[in-house]
This record gives sequence, C-alpha cells and structure tokens, in this order.
Amino acid sequence: MNQILFYAQIIVSIALIILIAIQQKGTALGSAFGGGGEFYSSRRGAQKNLHYATIVTGALFLILGAINLFIY
Repeated sequence: MNQILFYAQIIVSIALIILIAIQQKGTALGSAFGGGGEFYSSRRGAQKNLHYATIVTGALFLILGAINLFIY
C-alpha cells in the first residue's frame, strides 16, 4: 500500500510539473521591470481548463503527501 502511494505521488508530481511548464507565460514578470501589464485578460478555453487541471493536480499531490505521511 505504501509503495502504491509513493509511486502515485511521483506520477502526480511529474504531471504537475508538466502542467505548470506548458501554461502560457503572461507579462507578470515583464511588468515587474516596468513594461507591459496595462490590461487584464481572463483565461478562456483550453487555457482555463489547463488552469483548473493544475489546481486539481496540485490538490491531489498535497492529499497524497498527507496520506503518505500519516500512513508511514
């Protein structure tokens, strides 16, 4: 049981890294240096689904970590 949780957490962590890496980069860092960021655009379509999938995957990662901590 403990090995299943361990491997599940590894798989979820890899999925989380991939989901974070493929998200579009905005002008948030550029605005920190004085450029861009004059308008706000909301997420739409695939970008919105990707955002929700990242949130769900992050929550699943935390839940698996907590379960793994309490069982071990």
